[in-house]
Amino acid sequence: MGHRDLESGGTATAKPGLDPESAAWVAALSDASARTREEAYERLHAVLLRIARSELRRRGSDTRISGPEVDDLAHQAAADALLAVTRKLAGFRGESRFTTWAYRFVILEVSSKVGRHFWRRPTEALATEDWDQLPDRLGLDPAHESQWRELVRAFRQAVDDVLTEHQRQVFVAVVLDGIPLDALVVRWSTNRNAIYKTVFDARRKVRAQLVAGGHLDRKGEDT
Repeated sequence: MGHRDLESGGTATAKPGLDPESAAWVAALSDASARTREEAYERLHAVLLRIARSELRRRGSDTRISGPEVDDLAHQAAADALLAVTRKLAGFRGESRFTTWAYRFVILEVSSKVGRHFWRRPTEALATEDWDQLPDRLGLDPAHESQWRELVRAFRQAVDDVLTEHQRQVFVAVVLDGIPLDALVVRWSTNRNAIYKTVFDARRKVRAQLVAGGHLDRKGEDT
């Protein structure tokens, strides 16, 4: 693995007050010896790759990625995170351990890679709106279809009636279509917190409508 392009970020010197491990990382990554730097790059890449693989496994089926693609994305995320870390090395102030600081870069890269990968598949779309999936999404027991059929109908009506267009798009994408949050972050050029808030607000409005219509009680259970 070549790392010549990593040297463009400049050098960094170990700052006073760094913990020994962090100081060792900074010193090795900015050492005057090309061989020492190369060895440090290799070690750091291995650390970042382990983190990327672990994060992709943690996200599991939510990413809709499996097989060799998982390892491929992990390598891409680790390589890009390594580049970002070395370019910003001079700005490391030691407010956290070096590995914790580097961890943030690879997590961001994993999120970005997962989101962009999703939209590369032409079969995926935001406008599917297969409402037949809703009972499964809500965890409703097929054996009690007669009991929840009206609830599902009211749920869909509430989504149409009380949500803004943006809330509806996000809510349907997350709750109905099961699109990963990272994919929506890329699609709408936003962040995970904004998506979370939109879904939270939409759920609250839909639930209030269902309660008002007598489909849920105040505790959110079926009546």
